Amino acid sequence: MAELERCVLAMNAEGLASGKSLAAYTSFRIGGPADLFLDPPSEEVLSAALADAARLEVPVTFLGGGTNVLVADRGVRGLVVRLGKAFQWADWTDSGQDRVVVEAGAALRLARLVRSSVEKGLGGLEFAAGIPGSVGGGTLMNAGAFGGEIGNAITGARAVTKSGEIVEIGRSELSFSYRKLALKADVMIISVRFSLLRESVGSLRRRMAAVQEKRRRKQPAGLPNAGSVFKNPNGEFAGRLIEAAGLKGRTLGKASVSPDHGNFIVNLGGACATEVRDLMGVVQEEVWERSGVWLEPELRFIGDWDEVAGKP
Repeated sequence: MAELERCVLAMNAEGLASGKSLAAYTSFRIGGPADLFLDPPSEEVLSAALADAARLEVPVTFLGGGTNVLVADRGVRGLVVRLGKAFQWADWTDSGQDRVVVEAGAALRLARLVRSSVEKGLGGLEFAAGIPGSVGGGTLMNAGAFGGEIGNAITGARAVTKSGEIVEIGRSELSFSYRKLALKADVMIISVRFSLLRESVGSLRRRMAAVQEKRRRKQPAGLPNAGSVFKNPNGEFAGRLIEAAGLKGRTLGKASVSPDHGNFIVNLGGACATEVRDLMGVVQEEVWERSGVWLEPELRFIGDWDEVAGKP
């Protein structure tokens, strides 16, 4: 670890730290320390740091906006890379036709991109109004709501491999499915290209407002959470199954199933990752006993975890 730190510092890589707590970088406000943490100031520094990590056989974990992850209490071994201000940008290309292409840095907040698109009279992302997280994270999870999915508007991406190579990814290489993007290589997305359709600003504003109102009514606010905890089974809603099992409000330590929405777990203040994971296990087992449906996590587990029990 010390050798990697010296290599990156020698390149003037601002944002490198050791032992940094990851709690502040997750929407759950939960997570132990990273052995090394890098917020690269440029693509060049990012590429060089990853090349050094590969040469030194240091494990690398990519952390996006932190809105759909649960970081272990023991933290993450090796190097954690999180894209920050240098990757929060958008470049709009007006072709003069019905569609406009926008390329957005992976760290740009998805909600900001949605608002900007609507104000420019460009449709295709308004369903995502209010979805937390970054453009990169939303792409990896194929973020969706109210019948829309972000993958439908994406035409390509740029990414960096764990060996530090910058690669172009065409639409044909982006295999989207429900809440998932399958990539051929273990890469970190650094920018995403969208094709958006020209529409009336007024119409888009009304649709965005309607989506935001639905989200306000159905989802909890005010306590740290990571969004939907479980994927919806085919033909069902995870939240409905959890509510039917009488689990809304169930608490374990400082983690609680939201009384507002069964598919959200909230941090009541000072919750640890183990409490959240164990509460998820309780939910899975009780829903299984009642309905015979095993809920699959939508959260990604990152870091130094014990083995988690699987489906009965």
